[in-house]
Amino acid sequence: MDNMQSKHFSITDPQGVNTVIYQVNKTEKEFLDSAPKYTVERLDHTEELRGNLNKKTFYVDNPQKDGNQLVILSFANDKVVINSGLLINDEVRITKRPTPFKFNTLYSEEELEYKDFDYTPNLKRSISIIDPETTEEVKPTLYFDEKTNEVKGKCKLKPYKSYFAFEIREGK
Repeated sequence: MDNMQSKHFSITDPQGVNTVIYQVNKTEKEFLDSAPKYTVERLDHTEELRGNLNKKTFYVDNPQKDGNQLVILSFANDKVVINSGLLINDEVRITKRPTPFKFNTLYSEEELEYKDFDYTPNLKRSISIIDPETTEEVKPTLYFDEKTNEVKGKCKLKPYKSYFAFEIREGK
């Protein structure tokens, strides 16, 4: 039986702020030819209300010896604050040097299908689209692209609504 390890850490959001955290994973070497170099995985969390504050505890399964790279997104009143950090041992260190993030705000006055998702063989992706009002991910519908012989995904975006999309890429 495998020993599953996990770590957890907590943050406290003030009223009107909603933080979500993603772990950045490097794709295994054997899949790099046909998959994105990095994928993102949203961390599970629990919440505990403390007056006007919201304490969130985030969980990292199988922590890495050299640390787990994190993307910390705090949503509040039409803005997103982006930080990156590293979970090492039992502490989260916020990095001082900027991490290259590509992000967009998606908006359309018509219903739109956003089809830009490449997946690794274990169905992880490098891009995430988030509804900034609820901070929930827009879940893609998977399909098989017969031209490229790959699994891809597409999201339906509602009209007159903004979305936040980000992707981790290799720095140059």
